[in-house]
Amino acid sequence: MNVQGTAAPEARRRRNTLGRVSPTRLLLLSVAAGSAVLSLLWTLLTGFVEPRAALSFGALIAAGELARITLPGRREVAPIASAGALGYTFLLSVGGAAVSLPAWQVIAVVALGLAVGELPHMSVGRMPLWNDLARRLLLVLMVALPFRLLLHQLPHVAGNWWVVLCVMVGLVLAAWLVDSVVAATIRAEEWRTRLGVALADELRAQFAVGTAIGAIGILIALASAVAGLYSLLLFTAPLLVTQVAFRRYADIRRTYVQTVRSLSRVTEVGGYVETGHSRRVSRLAWAIGCELAMRESRLLELEYAALMHDIGQLSLREPISSGATVLISRREQRRIAELGAAIIRETGVLDGVAEIVRRQCEPCEGEEGESEGPPPLGSRIIKVANAYDDLVGDTADHDRVATAVQLLRDDSGREYDADVVEAAVRVLERSGAVR
Repeated sequence: MNVQGTAAPEARRRRNTLGRVSPTRLLLLSVAAGSAVLSLLWTLLTGFVEPRAALSFGALIAAGELARITLPGRREVAPIASAGALGYTFLLSVGGAAVSLPAWQVIAVVALGLAVGELPHMSVGRMPLWNDLARRLLLVLMVALPFRLLLHQLPHVAGNWWVVLCVMVGLVLAAWLVDSVVAATIRAEEWRTRLGVALADELRAQFAVGTAIGAIGILIALASAVAGLYSLLLFTAPLLVTQVAFRRYADIRRTYVQTVRSLSRVTEVGGYVETGHSRRVSRLAWAIGCELAMRESRLLELEYAALMHDIGQLSLREPISSGATVLISRREQRRIAELGAAIIRETGVLDGVAEIVRRQCEPCEGEEGESEGPPPLGSRIIKVANAYDDLVGDTADHDRVATAVQLLRDDSGREYDADVVEAAVRVLERSGAVR
């Protein structure tokens, strides 16, 4: 992990996702690709059962994949495609006529639908997040194989709708949990954070959309027995409305982040800090936060606060030399931090970020004689990341880096949080900055 560059955390995560192949990710992609190829070969050799249903569901899955969205946290979802895939997986009859779909045909139709839906995106250079695409297919694999095996071994179960419904719900829940564990494992490996923290983040992030997908998928399958393939239109409409709402939410969050990043550059354009300082501090702070297993929501606050931690310098009549706040008095540091926090509070929605910025200059145990206690972890992280970048800047000089690290360690336990300093050292060692 290189923390010397100037790219923002989001761009770095994108590069890491593309460039680093974790063992779990490699296994996931291999299983997904292998099952897709095997299922297609098997289906081509044995022929399609109920081709009309296969074509209808395949078209729905392709359309849903075409309308995929990326939620905050770089989670790519395709609710309509996933609900259609689950509906096809659980399909037992169409318009009163019983159907018996082989599990491998279900997987083949879903794989084809996903591939067709991705083609327009890929033709204009919008490549999918391969992890998430593979997980959408793996989810169907985990549900289709046991469901179809159960019906084959216990054919009388298909006549008892309550038992079938319980089996469907149980399989969806089990698959959702396994899918969350897989996603969390990949995220923990790529972000170098703890698996438990990543899993809690995944469960929180996927609960709402996962519940909607599972419920609609089951309803489509059950309704198809009565309404036939018209049920696809009937139950896809509410999911489409939900997806539009999710897309608008994601767009607002994206605009929000871009606004914060643009705002963080005001101090650079005005000559108050060195070019790239805020982004370097943000990158290092984010990496330290991952190392210390901060939750995703806390990491987002930390990223915002790190990007805007020097915005209080705009109130200065004369810029500080090189913008290095680590070299000025505590009184001046505190004034800049409080002015920056006041500016951020004007937004009306970033009070947590403002508090991190306000207390970024305090010693790790808090100001002596004050009752507020130790500053938030985000403040302690920014204090270390800012001091390091003030001392090192955008240089790869190992002697300068070693001196800065030694200064941070010498003040550990007093000025700087010792755990944060050691976490920063581990991040820098992985990046090659510290030898």
